[in-house]
Amino acid sequence: MFDQATFIPTEELKLFRQRVHQMAREKIAPQARLIDEEEFFNREVESLLWDQGLLTLTFPEEYGGVRRDKTLSLCIAVEEIAKYCASSALLLIIQAVGSFPIIHGGSAEIRQKYLPQMSKGRKLVAYLVTEPTAGSDVSGIRTTAKRVGNHYLLNGTKCFATSGGVAGIYSALAKTSEEKQKSSFFLVERQFEGLSIGRTERKLGQRGSNTTEVFLENVKVPAENLLGREGDGFLTAMKDFDMSRPAIGAQALGIAEGALEVLLQSIKEKQTLRKPIANYSIIQATLADSAILIEAARGLVYRAAILNDQGESNTKLASMAKCFASDAAMKVTYEIIDALQIVDGYRSLKKMDAVRMYRDSKLTQIFEGTNQIQRLVIARQMLKELV
Repeated sequence: MFDQATFIPTEELKLFRQRVHQMAREKIAPQARLIDEEEFFNREVESLLWDQGLLTLTFPEEYGGVRRDKTLSLCIAVEEIAKYCASSALLLIIQAVGSFPIIHGGSAEIRQKYLPQMSKGRKLVAYLVTEPTAGSDVSGIRTTAKRVGNHYLLNGTKCFATSGGVAGIYSALAKTSEEKQKSSFFLVERQFEGLSIGRTERKLGQRGSNTTEVFLENVKVPAENLLGREGDGFLTAMKDFDMSRPAIGAQALGIAEGALEVLLQSIKEKQTLRKPIANYSIIQATLADSAILIEAARGLVYRAAILNDQGESNTKLASMAKCFASDAAMKVTYEIIDALQIVDGYRSLKKMDAVRMYRDSKLTQIFEGTNQIQRLVIARQMLKELV
């Protein structure tokens, strides 16, 4: 329905988008409603994403990653899958986010040891940052890592860990100094003694994603599993955001597009006795407003992704993309639910799909930094540019 040619710079990426779209429509869409209703992590979808090479897009090429346009490729894939199932799209994002400290901070030996486990061995990775007292403020974490000989001992509680209960590898952020921002990332294996999984969260939206608590109690981590230099964890997390925030924007964009497609299909199928539903001004206004927000969101998301792939600073634009696209998704899905009350009645399946998309869109306003935090980031970046 939408012309994306302006935003996709190569024929290779256009074909990639078509392939992912077809896969998502044929293989993932039929399961989306059940995944949401029964709130389970779908191993069949996970296997499909591995088969399609979509869980290693941001990896080095020798480990299954794409040669170039890594962030843009991730955003394209996330967008196309999120049109049908936001939970399935989230799996791509968290795999990219969790592997980032390993790819960009791990030694050559660590990468050679663990990246094949993740790519060929199909191990999921989770990102252990958020804590009960530290969400958007990454510098406020309390988990500690103390050096003891040739190991570190990790102690703390992590919460809202996406893929926490199904991952085999974890990128865990812990304080290595009393200074507020002196934290470090560590690669922790699932079988390390002292790591345990807490409760699985029940969520408003994206219910097919696995979200858990993870407890670290005197977890003995080899010193060589330190990712990057000690104390650089906060900076690594900030760089990770430059990739992940456009991807969250892409997820929100896909959700909004999926909801609009639901409305358009309903209009196509249903008619009133007196005149076509599409002739109602309230329906036309919803169509127009939704299309405007979607196109504007796409411009921000793709531009932020392209800048990151080019090695340019995209911090301000990444926050803009995430903030605008997620706010747009909330507005679009809400208004489409209202429109479907006219088009499709009270409890139609299409309306239930739109309600699911509305619930799914809420999470995009929260994770990877709430939209309130995004506005602070944007403003601070603007003020820096005044100097």
